[in-house]
Amino acid sequence: MPIELTMLALSVVWLFVMIVASAVFASSQRTPAQLAGSRDDLPAPTGTFARALRAVDNQREGITLFAPFVLIAAMTQNFDAMTAIGAQIFFYSRVAHGLLYLAGVPWLRTIAWVVGIVGTGMVAWPIFF
Repeated sequence: MPIELTMLALSVVWLFVMIVASAVFASSQRTPAQLAGSRDDLPAPTGTFARALRAVDNQREGITLFAPFVLIAAMTQNFDAMTAIGAQIFFYSRVAHGLLYLAGVPWLRTIAWVVGIVGTGMVAWPIFF
């Protein structure tokens, strides 16, 4: 399997890991009855739980941009050295971003996000040019 598709698959696995982590953090602020219920009128999440939810949302947004470009590049046979490196950059920067988000590290987290966007652009570039 091409590395670009492997990185896409790993990015989805990473999203799943982040979702599970957010559920674990939820249990620190929610009772089992609240988690099993409708979740109406719950207080806003705080701390690591809130950061975990935001990190999951951000990862979903990143994959929403990254995945179509990987799939289009695969369908049009536009994989090359740049797309391979870009896909790896995307994945590893997104792992760093998620961990930094959970840890509450602001500036490095932002840099990791920007690096992920660059990786996405590297995968998209051969599609358009």
